[in-house]
Amino acid sequence: MDIDIARVYDPVPGGTYRILVDRIWPRGIKKTSTKVDAWVKDVAPSPELRKWYNHDPARSEEFARRYRAELEANPRVGELRDLIAEHPNAVLVYAAKSPVSNASVLRDYLKST
Repeated sequence: MDIDIARVYDPVPGGTYRILVDRIWPRGIKKTSTKVDAWVKDVAPSPELRKWYNHDPARSEEFARRYRAELEANPRVGELRDLIAEHPNAVLVYAAKSPVSNASVLRDYLKST
């Protein structure tokens, strides 16, 4: 499974199906924007994990481990897989500036399982 990720604020090539994988809607993006085709917020990290991580680079490895554990127990991951299968041109989009984002962990998790 080949899955790309991109920041929601960055240009994404036309013809892609953009799936927002953040729990919180990105600032400055209207909900009617064409930058997001689907919002699957239930696969994002739990609010507790997101707050604990706070995009601290020193916590990146532990964040990834904890988030993968949450994904293992999350039935919505299957729905995301189905959505990606329906749209082979899907791109997971996220708002964070951090290079280790929930989208990168999620992409790696989907590729490995």
